[in-house]
Amino acid sequence: MKVKLCDLNPDAISKLPGHTDDKSGIGVHYVDAYIKLMNTKLEDGTAVRCKRRGLKITLTAGGKKGEGLMRRLDVSPDPVVMLDAALKEAAAAAGIGLTVEDGAIHLTL
Repeated sequence: MKVKLCDLNPDAISKLPGHTDDKSGIGVHYVDAYIKLMNTKLEDGTAVRCKRRGLKITLTAGGKKGEGLMRRLDVSPDPVVMLDAALKEAAAAAGIGLTVEDGAIHLTL
Protein backbone atom coordinates (compact mmCIF):
# COMPACT_ATOMS: atom_id res chain seq x y z
CA MET A 1 0.00 0.00 0.00
CA LYS A 2 1.61 3.25 -1.18
CA VAL A 3 0.69 6.36 0.81
CA LYS A 4 1.79 9.97 0.68
CA LEU A 5 3.71 10.80 3.84
CA CYS A 6 4.28 14.53 3.31
CA ASP A 7 5.26 17.21 0.84
CA LEU A 8 8.91 18.14 0.55
CA ASN A 9 9.94 21.11 2.66
CA PRO A 10 10.62 23.96 0.19
CA ASP A 11 12.69 25.81 2.82
CA ALA A 12 15.15 22.91 3.19
CA ILE A 13 17.17 23.96 0.12
CA SER A 14 17.93 27.31 1.76
CA LYS A 15 19.56 25.38 4.64
CA LEU A 16 22.26 23.76 2.48
CA PRO A 17 25.86 24.51 3.55
CA GLY A 18 26.39 26.98 0.70
CA HIS A 19 23.59 29.17 2.05
CA THR A 20 24.29 28.89 5.81
CA ASP A 21 27.25 28.75 8.17
CA ASP A 22 26.92 24.95 8.48
CA LYS A 23 30.37 23.44 9.04
CA SER A 24 29.19 19.93 9.88
CA GLY A 25 30.27 18.40 6.58
CA ILE A 26 26.90 16.65 6.17
CA GLY A 27 24.51 19.61 6.07
CA VAL A 28 22.77 19.08 9.42
CA HIS A 29 20.57 22.17 9.01
CA TYR A 30 19.34 20.86 5.65
CA VAL A 31 18.80 17.35 7.01
CA ASP A 32 16.85 18.56 10.03
CA ALA A 33 14.63 20.82 7.89
CA TYR A 34 14.03 18.02 5.36
CA ILE A 35 13.03 15.34 7.88
CA LYS A 36 10.98 17.65 10.13
CA LEU A 37 7.82 17.22 8.02
CA MET A 38 8.22 13.42 8.03
CA ASN A 39 7.12 13.29 11.69
CA THR A 40 3.40 12.80 11.27
CA LYS A 41 0.53 10.31 11.39
CA LEU A 42 -0.79 8.57 8.33
CA GLU A 43 -4.52 8.50 7.52
CA ASP A 44 -4.83 5.05 9.12
CA GLY A 45 -3.33 6.37 12.38
CA THR A 46 0.15 4.89 11.93
CA ALA A 47 2.73 7.19 13.52
CA VAL A 48 5.80 7.91 11.39
CA ARG A 49 8.93 9.39 12.95
CA CYS A 50 12.24 10.33 11.41
CA LYS A 51 15.11 11.75 13.42
CA ARG A 52 18.79 12.47 13.10
CA ARG A 53 21.35 11.88 15.78
CA GLY A 54 24.84 12.64 14.62
CA LEU A 55 25.33 10.76 11.37
CA LYS A 56 22.49 8.30 12.04
CA ILE A 57 19.00 8.65 10.55
CA THR A 58 16.28 6.61 12.27
CA LEU A 59 12.96 5.98 10.50
CA THR A 60 10.04 4.47 12.42
CA ALA A 61 6.59 3.63 11.01
CA GLY A 62 4.29 1.89 13.44
CA GLY A 63 6.25 -1.08 14.79
CA LYS A 64 8.87 -1.00 12.02
CA LYS A 65 12.18 0.72 12.66
CA GLY A 66 15.32 1.11 10.58
CA GLU A 67 18.55 3.09 10.64
CA GLY A 68 20.74 4.57 7.94
CA LEU A 69 24.03 6.45 8.03
CA MET A 70 25.03 9.69 6.34
CA ARG A 71 28.09 8.47 4.44
CA ARG A 72 30.16 11.34 3.09
CA LEU A 73 33.06 9.28 1.73
CA ASP A 74 31.16 6.24 0.44
CA VAL A 75 28.17 8.02 -1.10
CA SER A 76 28.85 11.70 -1.86
CA PRO A 77 29.91 14.94 -0.16
CA ASP A 78 26.58 16.44 -1.36
CA PRO A 79 24.09 16.53 1.59
CA VAL A 80 21.12 15.98 -0.74
CA VAL A 81 22.58 12.73 -2.12
CA MET A 82 23.81 11.60 1.33
CA LEU A 83 20.38 12.10 2.91
CA ASP A 84 18.58 10.32 0.09
CA ALA A 85 20.87 7.29 0.47
CA ALA A 86 20.55 7.31 4.29
CA LEU A 87 16.74 7.49 4.14
CA LYS A 88 16.57 4.63 1.63
CA GLU A 89 18.92 2.58 3.82
CA ALA A 90 16.77 3.24 6.91
CA ALA A 91 13.57 2.41 5.02
CA ALA A 92 15.04 -0.83 3.66
CA ALA A 93 16.20 -1.84 7.15
CA ALA A 94 12.65 -1.25 8.42
CA GLY A 95 11.08 -3.15 5.54
CA ILE A 96 9.39 -0.03 4.19
CA GLY A 97 9.50 1.35 0.66
CA LEU A 98 10.37 5.06 0.42
CA THR A 99 10.20 7.13 -2.75
CA VAL A 100 10.40 10.84 -3.50
CA GLU A 101 8.34 11.88 -6.49
CA ASP A 102 6.23 14.84 -7.60
CA GLY A 103 7.44 16.99 -4.70
CA ALA A 104 6.29 14.54 -2.03
CA ILE A 105 7.61 11.63 0.04
CA HIS A 106 5.71 8.36 -0.35
CA LEU A 107 5.89 5.23 1.80
CA THR A 108 5.02 1.69 0.82
CA LEU A 109 4.05 -0.26 3.93
